[in-house]
Amino acid sequence: MSPQHLKDVMSSGLLSFPLTDFDADGNFNAKGYAARLEWLAPYGASALFAAGGTGEFFSLDSKEYPGIIETAVNTCRGKVPIIAGAGGSTRFAIECAQAAEKAGAHGILLLPHYLTEASQEGLAAHVEAVCKSVDFGVIIYNRGISRFKPETVARLCERNANLVGFKDGVGDIEAMSAMFLTMGDRLAYLGGLPTAEVYAAAYKALGTPVYSSAVFNFIPKTAMDFYEAVRVDDHATQHRLLKDFFMPYLKIRNRGEGYAVSIVKAGAKIVGHDAGPVRSPLSDLHPQEVEELAALIATLGPQ
Repeated sequence: MSPQHLKDVMSSGLLSFPLTDFDADGNFNAKGYAARLEWLAPYGASALFAAGGTGEFFSLDSKEYPGIIETAVNTCRGKVPIIAGAGGSTRFAIECAQAAEKAGAHGILLLPHYLTEASQEGLAAHVEAVCKSVDFGVIIYNRGISRFKPETVARLCERNANLVGFKDGVGDIEAMSAMFLTMGDRLAYLGGLPTAEVYAAAYKALGTPVYSSAVFNFIPKTAMDFYEAVRVDDHATQHRLLKDFFMPYLKIRNRGEGYAVSIVKAGAKIVGHDAGPVRSPLSDLHPQEVEELAALIATLGPQ
C-alpha cells in the first residue's frame, strides 16, 4: 500500500487498536491474538493499529514485536489494513518501523518518545529519521511530551512524502485548528484522545471526522453505531449513548491511572474475548469495578 493509499484509507471510517493478548504469565499469546483479530475484522473498521497504545506497545520488547505485527498482517490480509505502532527512542522506533514494513504492515503510527521533553528541532529530527528509514506511510501522534507545531509539521511534510497522517491525543482545540488550517488536505487527521467518542463531534467540526475507538475491542457494534451517528450528525443517538454508556464508563475509567487500557481488557474478558492481564506497570481493574462494567455493558444488548 502506497503512503497516499494509506492516507485515503484513514480519511474516513472508524479506526481501532486491538488489545495485545497475553497468557497468565504475561507472554504474548499469538493464538488468542489471531482469534481476536478474526472476531473484530468483519465489523467494518477502516484499519486496525497493531501494537498501538491500547495494545500496550510500551510494554513490548524487540523480540516479540515482529511476531505481533506478522500475526496481525497474516490474520487480516485481504480483510482490513494493519498499521503498526512504533515509538520510543529514535533507533528503537526505526527498528520497529522497519520490522513492521518487513512483516507487511501498511504503515506506522509513530507514538511519542518517553520521559524527557524535546525541542521542535529534536522532534523533527526524530520523525524525519523514522520517515526516511521506510517507504510506507507514517502517522505522527501528537500526545504527551511529543507535541508538534504546525510549522514543524509543514517542514517535515515538505521533506518526507510518506508522512501522511496526524493523530491528536492532546485535545487543544486552538492548536488542532491551527494544524488543520495550516496543513489542509496534505494530511489525514485522526482524533486520538482516550475514549475518543466523547470528543468525536467536536473534532468533526474541526475537520477531523475520523477517530480511533478503544471500546471497539469489546462493544464493536455499539462503536460502529456511534461512529455512524457522528458521521450523519445524528445527535439524538450520540447523546443517548454518551449519557447511558460513555459517561458512566468514564467514571470507572477515571478511578485509576492507566485504566484507559485496563478497562478495555476487562471489557474484552466480560464479553468472552479474554486478552489476559495487563503488563506492569499497569494494573487490572478491581473485582467491584469489573462488576460495574459488566452491568453497564449488559445494557447495550448483543454485539
